Amino acid sequence: MIRNAIGRGGRAAVAVVALCAVTASAQGPAAAAPSPEPGPARPATLAEVREELDRLYHDAEVATDAYNAAEERAAEQSARVAALARETASGRAALERLTSRMGAAARAQYRSGGLPLDVRLLLSADPEDVLDEVGRARQAQHGVDGLLRERARVLKELRTKSDAATAQLKKLRGSRKTGADARERIEQRIAAAEALETRLEEKERRRLLEMQKDSADEAHAAFLKSGAFKAAGKGASEEGAIAVAFVTAQLGKPYEWAAEGPDSYDCSGLTSQAWAAAKRTIPRTSQEQWRQLPRVGLQDMRPGDLIIYHEDASHVGMYVGGGSIIHAPRPGRNITVADAGSMFVLGVVRPDRRP
Repeated sequence: MIRNAIGRGGRAAVAVVALCAVTASAQGPAAAAPSPEPGPARPATLAEVREELDRLYHDAEVATDAYNAAEERAAEQSARVAALARETASGRAALERLTSRMGAAARAQYRSGGLPLDVRLLLSADPEDVLDEVGRARQAQHGVDGLLRERARVLKELRTKSDAATAQLKKLRGSRKTGADARERIEQRIAAAEALETRLEEKERRRLLEMQKDSADEAHAAFLKSGAFKAAGKGASEEGAIAVAFVTAQLGKPYEWAAEGPDSYDCSGLTSQAWAAAKRTIPRTSQEQWRQLPRVGLQDMRPGDLIIYHEDASHVGMYVGGGSIIHAPRPGRNITVADAGSMFVLGVVRPDRRP
């Protein structure tokens, strides 16, 4: 999809250049077409290339979290809109029934009208029947009053539900707009990163991978030196063991943004589905996992816990013991085992139901 978009953009650019050339020749030699602006220059050194790639993929990951959150909100809002629609339809049916009953009561009252009560008593052979009829008429009037009150209540509920549905639809449109904007940012960042990587020569790509590994190794060594993992490594809970088994079974599958399996995953799609396998529903995004799940100290970490990375909580991996995590790294990479300290650690959260 990204390549097709780039292809269309390229054809459009060619068309614009051709149009400029035709216009310039029509205006004569003095109106020569300006030289096309050069594209963005490749960073000068491999270190700068690595920094730029890290930035682009990080931005894509942040946007992926925004997209996932927007999609989750949109699904909830769509369900609420549908429920409100059903409730509104039920309310309208109740209103129609009330209206029908009120019409029947009004017709009955009309038929029982006529002469004044004193005249009817004088003319009737059995005045008690007339009084009984009057009593029934009064009861019917009370029934009509009750129907009127019920109709007013149903109308009020319908207005409330209609207003709520309108508000939910507005929120739904906002969530879909947020998701569309995030999708565009993701595709732009990934396209830019892929374009930058394709401009590297093979030996530069190999050297870049070495540099990335060296950087991760240095970060992990510094993290180990801090003593954070000294007491870590206690056994997993029963739920945690199921979650660890799930992520282990996904090793080698590709990263794909917004994916929740079974063939590909993004980072939080992997962790949320792993805990779903353990019958535990957790938030879909790494940022919400960090915000909502109970936090534990690094020294208390055990397999199945989630390590949240970067200051903006934009990445997550599952701790599997022995100082290692399993995670879905980024576009172009597969689910893999990595050192737990190979990225900046924000903290640890525990999805377990028990401490």
